[in-house]
Amino acid sequence: MLDPIDAELALAEVRVRRSQAIDASSVPTWFWPAIGLLMVPFVAAVESERPWLVALGSVSYAMGLSILIVLVVRRARVQVRAALLGVRGFMAIFGFSALMVGAGLGIGMTLEAAGVPFPATLASIPVAIGLAVGGPMLMGFLRRLMMSRPLAGSR
Repeated sequence: MLDPIDAELALAEVRVRRSQAIDASSVPTWFWPAIGLLMVPFVAAVESERPWLVALGSVSYAMGLSILIVLVVRRARVQVRAALLGVRGFMAIFGFSALMVGAGLGIGMTLEAAGVPFPATLASIPVAIGLAVGGPMLMGFLRRLMMSRPLAGSR
C-alpha cells in the first residue's frame, strides 16, 4: 500500500510534468505579433496589384511564415493530445479564428463601400492587433483548460 504522503508527492510531480508538457507545446507569445507583422505588408503588396510587389510580398510572407513555423516547431518538444483540449478548446480556437476572419472581412468591406483607399490593408491592421493581443489570451485560456483536466485515472 502506498503511503498517503508519497501518493501526494507523486501526484504533485505528475502535475508539474503535465504543466511542463503543456508549456513546451504552447504557441509562444511572440508568434502572434510576428504573424501580424508579416500579414499587413503582405496584404498591402497584394492590394497594390503591382505584379512585382505581389511577387515580392508573397515570397517574403512565405519565407517569414516558414521561419516562424520552424522556430515554433523546434521549440515544441512535445505534442499535446487533442483530448486534452476537448470540445471547449476546439471551439475556442475555431471561435478566435472566425472572429479574426469576420472582423477583417467586415472592416474591409465597410471601408471598400465607403470608398476608402486600400481597404484590405487598413482592415488587416486591427486584425494584426487582434492576433497580437488575442493570441496570447487564447493560449492562456487553453493552458488553463488543459491544466483543469483531471489526471489520467483520477476521479
